[in-house]
Amino acid sequence: MEYLDFELPLKELEDQLEKCNIIGDESKVDVRDTCKKLKLKIEKTKKKIYSNITPWQRVQLSRHPSRPYTLDYINALTDGNFLELHGDRNISDDKAMIGGLGKIDNQSFMFIGQQKGYNIKTRQYRNFGMASPEGYRKALRLMKLAEKFSIPIVTMIDTPGAYPGIEAEEKGQAEAIARNLFEMFNLKTQIICLVIGEGASGGALGIGIGDKIMMLENTWYSVISPESCSSILWRSWDYKERAAEVLKLTPEDMKKNKLIDKIIKEPLGGAHKNRNKVFNTVKKEILVSFDDLKKFSTTKLLEERSNRFTSMGVFNELS
Repeated sequence: MEYLDFELPLKELEDQLEKCNIIGDESKVDVRDTCKKLKLKIEKTKKKIYSNITPWQRVQLSRHPSRPYTLDYINALTDGNFLELHGDRNISDDKAMIGGLGKIDNQSFMFIGQQKGYNIKTRQYRNFGMASPEGYRKALRLMKLAEKFSIPIVTMIDTPGAYPGIEAEEKGQAEAIARNLFEMFNLKTQIICLVIGEGASGGALGIGIGDKIMMLENTWYSVISPESCSSILWRSWDYKERAAEVLKLTPEDMKKNKLIDKIIKEPLGGAHKNRNKVFNTVKKEILVSFDDLKKFSTTKLLEERSNRFTSMGVFNELS
């Protein structure tokens, strides 16, 4: 188990509990009372740590290496019956953006999302979850396919941003994301968006236009990462904690500003602490959201989708 810097007091207690159990197993010393006291202290420490999380600590939790990624959710939701589809039919396939068909219970969905890696090799293979233009064009191709057969779409957002390399710009990164924004407003099928980890910049927004938008409790969604914001405003990464606060990037901030519909609760300590519980919760939320959305006619669906985004923010019109 990996621990974040603010979780170190918890690590010390859990290490003590492990040693206590070893002593009890290897000797005749009765350590049950000591172990019981340590367990109570661990629970108390957990509540103290996770009930007072700062925005920067929430960003750290969203990046926890043990946190479930898009494919983990899809395989759990579809019981492993997921048919991945590849290629943008133009340039190539993008391993950072995955998509395909799967069923939750008896309902088919088109799943699309960014995929990160679990180790150095797979992180390089998935380009750290940073999609190139072909990834966004593949996503749009699959969305159009879903629209053609009236299949609802579920997008899962988890990216530090779109790939910023020169080759991505040469292939039209900005145009690919802008095209997705334009087309998603007009897709004649239900779209449910879930932020399951990092939601950074246009890389996240490129698959983030939907009828229902939800965030898991320990995720973030913003135009820029705290580190990049800090480097621009203060010319240093040292102010990333302050940047995380002023960016208002937490799920609570998003809900307060009416940018999302719901915050999905996670187990104490994050989604990686109890994966099955999170998978079941997400499954329930997707099905409930779909049941709500399928009541609308196509015309009403598109109208509501447009209204929710055009009503965001504050502006003045000059006469």
